[in-house]
Amino acid sequence: MTRDTPNPAGAHRDTRSAEPVLELSPRAAHERVLAGARLIDIREPGEQATGMAEGAVAVARRDLEQAPEHWLDGTGPVVLICARGRRSLDCARILRGHHWVGERIELISVAGGTDAWRAEGLPMTAATVTARFAERYDRHLRLPDVGLAGQQRLAAARVVLIGAGGLGSPAAFYLAAAGIGRLRIVDGDRIERSNLQRQILHRDDAIGRLKVESAAAAVSGLNPDIQVEPVPVRLASDNVEAVLADADVVIDGSDNFATRYLLSDACVRLGKPLVYGAVERFQGQVSVFDAGRARGQAPCYRCLFPQPPAPEFAPNCAEAGVLGIVPGVIGLLQATEAIKLILHLGDSLSGRLLHFDARAMRFRETRLAADPDCPVCPPGTPFSGYAESLTVCASADQG
Repeated sequence: MTRDTPNPAGAHRDTRSAEPVLELSPRAAHERVLAGARLIDIREPGEQATGMAEGAVAVARRDLEQAPEHWLDGTGPVVLICARGRRSLDCARILRGHHWVGERIELISVAGGTDAWRAEGLPMTAATVTARFAERYDRHLRLPDVGLAGQQRLAAARVVLIGAGGLGSPAAFYLAAAGIGRLRIVDGDRIERSNLQRQILHRDDAIGRLKVESAAAAVSGLNPDIQVEPVPVRLASDNVEAVLADADVVIDGSDNFATRYLLSDACVRLGKPLVYGAVERFQGQVSVFDAGRARGQAPCYRCLFPQPPAPEFAPNCAEAGVLGIVPGVIGLLQATEAIKLILHLGDSLSGRLLHFDARAMRFRETRLAADPDCPVCPPGTPFSGYAESLTVCASADQG
C-alpha cells in the first residue's frame, strides 16, 4: 500500500485550518457568485483551457497558496473550484491557515468541481482546446511543468527515430503517447521472428513486413492524432542530412558503429541534439550528445569513442545476445530525454553517460567532457565530410 498523498502541499497545513470548510453544490455556489462572491478556478492552465465556470478568475493553485494577498482583496466570500472538488477543498483549508487570510475571508469549495458544474448545465466559458485533446492529455495538462503550453510544444515537435527495433519500440510508443506531433521512423529492415523477444512494436503476424510499416501502424493505433512518417531506408552519408533536416530531436536506436558515428557527425553539423542508447547482454547505456548546439561545452559521440573498434573486437549483434527487457529500459530513457529536451525541462544527460546493469538492478553515471582534440565538434572545426560506412555489424536496428 502506498503512503503517497494526492496533494503534497497538504503537508503545510496550519492547525488553524482544521475547522471544516463550507462546501456548496455547483448550483448553490453559482447563486453565491451571482450575489457577488468571487469565483476562482485553481486548476492548471491546461485544464482551464477546456472551459471554466463562467465568471471565474484563473489562478493556479500554487500561485494562490503562495501569495493569496495578490489575488484576494480581503472582502466578501471567495468560491474556489477545481476539477472535481478535492483540490479546492484542500486549498481552502490551507488558505485559512495563512496569516493573511485567517478567518477574515469566507472560503467556499464547489463540491464536484468543474465536472459537476458542467453536468448541471451551469454557464461555462468556451474551451480553447478540443475535448479530445483535453481528454487524451489530461494528466499532462495537470502538470505545472507541462500544462497547455508544454503539450502544444510537444504537438509542434518533430522527432526522428533511427531504428524500429529494441530501442526504437518503447521510444516510439511513448513519444506517440506523449503527443509528439511528427514522428519520422527510419529503418530499412524487415521483421524476423527473432526480433519479437524485445521489439514490441511488431507482431508475429507481421513477420516479413517492413519494420517501419509495422511501427507506423502500431503507433498510429495508439495515437491517431500524430503524424507518423515511415522511411524504409538505411541511413547513409548521401541521405542522412535530408532525413534529419527538420528534426528538433534525433534518437539513435541503431546498433552499429557506422550509423552511430554518421548520426553523431550529422547532428554536430546540423546543430541537432542526439539521444544515444546502446545495449549488450544485461547492460545498457544512454546519453545526450548536444555538441552541435554547444560546441566546446557539450561532448559528441566521438568525444566518448574517438575511433570505432576493429571488427574482430566489436560485439557481434546477433551472437552477443541481449535480455529482452534491457532495450526496453534504455529506449524508455531515450524517450524521456527527448521529451525533456522538447519541453526544456529538468537536466538532460548531456555531459553524462548513464549506465544500467539489469543483473544488479543498478544505475551509475560517468561524467563526459567535450574533447578539445575531437576531429568534429570543437568550435571552429571545419566539416571534413562523412566517413564511409564501417562494416562492424550488419544490422541497422537495435538488438
